[in-house]
Amino acid sequence: MTKRSAGNFDWLLIILFLALVSIGWINIYSASLDPEVVSGSFDFANLYTKQFVWIVLSFVLIVFILFLDAKFFERFASVIYICSLLSLLGLYVFGKEISGATSWYDLGGFSIQPSEFAKAATALALAKYLSDIQTDVASFQHQLRAFLIIALPAIFIIPQPDPGSAIVYAAFFFPLYREGLSGIYLIIGMSIIALFVATLAVGPLYVCGGIVLITIGLFLLKRKKRASASMYFILPIVCMGFVFSVNYIFQNVFEQRHRDRFNVVLGKEVDAKAIGYNTQQSEIAIGSGGWTGRGFLKGTQTTGNFVPEQHTDYIFSTVGEEWGFLGSTFVVFLFVALMIRIIFLAEKQKNQFSRIYGYSVAGILFIHFLINIGMVTGIFPTVGIPLPFFSYGGSGLWGFTILLFIFVRLDGNRLNEW
Repeated sequence: MTKRSAGNFDWLLIILFLALVSIGWINIYSASLDPEVVSGSFDFANLYTKQFVWIVLSFVLIVFILFLDAKFFERFASVIYICSLLSLLGLYVFGKEISGATSWYDLGGFSIQPSEFAKAATALALAKYLSDIQTDVASFQHQLRAFLIIALPAIFIIPQPDPGSAIVYAAFFFPLYREGLSGIYLIIGMSIIALFVATLAVGPLYVCGGIVLITIGLFLLKRKKRASASMYFILPIVCMGFVFSVNYIFQNVFEQRHRDRFNVVLGKEVDAKAIGYNTQQSEIAIGSGGWTGRGFLKGTQTTGNFVPEQHTDYIFSTVGEEWGFLGSTFVVFLFVALMIRIIFLAEKQKNQFSRIYGYSVAGILFIHFLINIGMVTGIFPTVGIPLPFFSYGGSGLWGFTILLFIFVRLDGNRLNEW
């Protein structure tokens, strides 16, 4: 039997959520405040007012989720996933184009971005599939089906075009790895990324030279041990073949704006007035904050609107400028604490479905956090990934709220059983 009690939900998760949403709204207020408007005005034309309304409505979602039977999410995971896929496909017919991407539905004055909700739907579907097979994912057949569940939403999202949202689906390797997926996939993925970036940075000849040197070094270290031909011959040839294909992929698959962003990060182009302007201004804003920051509403980059899209993808630059290193560290601490708490609770789950879903939530939040902070500080190219609970936008806030509080509800079911 189960019983419901508000005291049995994990209040540390809820408090961390409230802290992040509150601090996020304060920084949205600062980033979107018009100096010519009377301070404190709650006109619905203001972005911070709209965000406040979305925050209030998110509490309605939270109450609804927490009052649902926890078994509902497992029972209807497949239905939710299929509906999510249909909502993504529907964009190609009924979608509204904003900033060059057809990623939104226009619903009478406000827009909904279904990709923000597809993450939770995919997490539920993956957890449902893996828990139904009642085994790990060592079987190639199970791996293929799991990869298909993850890949379908990403495939539908990429042509919108919205490659940033598609990248987030790499987060599902966290729960797969926890459930027994071989680490070789992670090694292959990281190697492909490393070879791709290294080739763009120094050229294919230098990278191939490095591959040859590494191969010779491994041969000398392990010459007394029997090794397969793939280690010393086939694998290096495959790697070098990929290296020489990087330039073709970069020039013919990537769009010009993506190529520009990579080149700016790699230092190949100095583009302070076009594609690199956001990142440059963001770095200036964060650097000007010093240790303690300039103070609330006193950031010159923020109040002067020098950072484009500062209230959305670049909201962390407001934190850096107005609250400094100490404030930025505190925000990072809150995110890290949230993710660690989710993993800790996921490991305590009594059923596989809840554990897999918990790891999916932690993975999605981690990828968003890592890429957004890296993007704002100039470490990664700009790919349009929001900072969870912080960035302006109703769809993003609601999507992350649903994602997190489904797990809060699942964990509450563990505590409620008696």
